[in-house]
Amino acid sequence: MLIHESETSLERKWSPGLGAYLALIVAILFFSGLFFKREGMAWLGAFDFTTLGGQFGSITDAANSTFVGKGGLGAKAGFLFALSLVPTVMLALGLLEIFTHYGAIRAAHRLLTPLLRPILGIPGRTGLALITDLQSTDAGAALTKELYDDKQITKKEVVIMAAWQYSGAGLINNYFAIGSALFISLSLPVLVPLLVMFVLKFVGAAFVRLVLNTLYQRDFPHAK
Repeated sequence: MLIHESETSLERKWSPGLGAYLALIVAILFFSGLFFKREGMAWLGAFDFTTLGGQFGSITDAANSTFVGKGGLGAKAGFLFALSLVPTVMLALGLLEIFTHYGAIRAAHRLLTPLLRPILGIPGRTGLALITDLQSTDAGAALTKELYDDKQITKKEVVIMAAWQYSGAGLINNYFAIGSALFISLSLPVLVPLLVMFVLKFVGAAFVRLVLNTLYQRDFPHAK
């Protein structure tokens, strides 16, 4: 009887309402990059993670010179680079707390588990971290670490998530920011390569899952 009541209580806790689903939709739109540099609709950037993350200004007249400077070496250069990542990660973590408060994680768990569990073997609550990685690898990694620290995912699930995130990291942001130089030479629609890379992220992560379940099965004795 106590077990039944405990399970019922847990199910009620993780049962999302309408507000949770709305929070999830807003979170997906915000982190997905759909509003990033929309031609003719620049105002949508106010609802985009990368746009709000912004960029540092230049200290000198040189266009490529920021507070990180030029010619840095060793630990000092690495420290300044790491320091430049802090605002983006802080913004992502702060917004995640807001979305979590309104139930976005619960809604993601309910909606995405039927998709992610069979393919990658990870719960739906990891969805926001994966979506965030499409724009910012640093923010996606920070959200993944928070899930692991809160014991919401296992070590095996972290490895699978890392495989998904590492392949085509920051996909949307990098594709349109760097790959745009090659758009003029494409003989097919611009979105086709993006879709292929997105699908291959799942293929790579599924392959890693297979390897963990076979060759490295002994390293995760208690994992499903």
